[in-house]
Amino acid sequence: MTAPLPEAAPGPGTAPGPSRPPLPVVLAGARGHGRRHLENIRRLQDGGVVRLAGICELSPLTEDEFGGELPEQSADFGALLDSTGARIAVICTPIPTHTDLALAAAGRGVHLLLEKPPAPSYAEFRRMADGVAAAGVACQIGFQSLGSGAVPAIRELVAEGAVGRVVGIGGAGAWVRPEAYFRRAPWAGRRRMDGVDVIDGALTNPLAHAVATALALDGSTRAEDVAGIETELLRANDIESDDTSCVRITTARGGSVTVAATLCAERADEPYVMVHGTRGRITFWYKQDRALLQRADHGPEEMRFGRTDLLENLAAHLTDGTPLLVPPDETGAFMQVVEAIRRAPDPVPLPAGAWHRVPGEDRRVVPGIDGLVAAAADTLSLYSELGAPWALPAHHLPKEVSTR
Repeated sequence: MTAPLPEAAPGPGTAPGPSRPPLPVVLAGARGHGRRHLENIRRLQDGGVVRLAGICELSPLTEDEFGGELPEQSADFGALLDSTGARIAVICTPIPTHTDLALAAAGRGVHLLLEKPPAPSYAEFRRMADGVAAAGVACQIGFQSLGSGAVPAIRELVAEGAVGRVVGIGGAGAWVRPEAYFRRAPWAGRRRMDGVDVIDGALTNPLAHAVATALALDGSTRAEDVAGIETELLRANDIESDDTSCVRITTARGGSVTVAATLCAERADEPYVMVHGTRGRITFWYKQDRALLQRADHGPEEMRFGRTDLLENLAAHLTDGTPLLVPPDETGAFMQVVEAIRRAPDPVPLPAGAWHRVPGEDRRVVPGIDGLVAAAADTLSLYSELGAPWALPAHHLPKEVSTR
């Protein structure tokens, strides 16, 4: 029997000494989600791990926005890296810009924390990953859930046979997003823009962690670990991309990973990933670093874990060789899912009777979707297999898609 793990402390920092001054960091994209990166950089700056050397934004931040005296700013990313002597670039910009910005940094010997999804297509991902590898710089992909101590702990439980033989892994994400969410940026809710791939959908962006975490718990993180992918992409909102979707990944080992997601839930819920075994299951609420082990002839065991920050892990990698938690090739399987969604037919609009607006709220809801998302994770089934009246047959990704 494996005892519940105690509350773990956050990952160790990189305490600088006389020979280890704080690493200069440039942040590309400091508004929107970039504010979280800015807060984290400030936290690590207070600990002497990094130093915010510059901010790259098309429109400079004001002191009121920044909350104090501003570092150097420029809309020219390359010039800013040169002038600041940055060692690390944190890239939190529109999805289609990731590859070119990453390669611009790599070409200057600057190491990277690249926000997820790392690219809008598998070809762009390979161009980025191969270019970064050729440049010899470190690159961390921003799947923060993969910094959770729960991931290796759950995999150890599975290896010990705590839930018997694994029969599949499910994932569920039921979130609410107002219609304004899809107007937050020109690329929001788009599959393509000006002839360039964007692929901003529920499974590829806001709930991408559910897909990546499920694949990590299965031990199927690399591109070659994927044997086949089925997708069902739908939308209630007036957008191009999917807001209600599910995917089933068949792994090279014959495993099955099914993830269902919606941004049109009746009530917002914590997303989770569930390992199904022949003698029990493990549920992992990845935003909370909390897991629940349930198995035959045992009481439920709740476990809480610490989390290693990915920028802190990158800094530790550069200063003392600590292994990176999320290097690019460990997200290859996730990028195969992105590619399958990119190549699938455009998401189907749900019929008018399948959704409604919430009175007094700027959002669309698909009645019953909360239960369907949970049922998909629980039974490893797609919406069409659960009898959703608006679902269509799954689209299968042809197997000839290259992993290189």
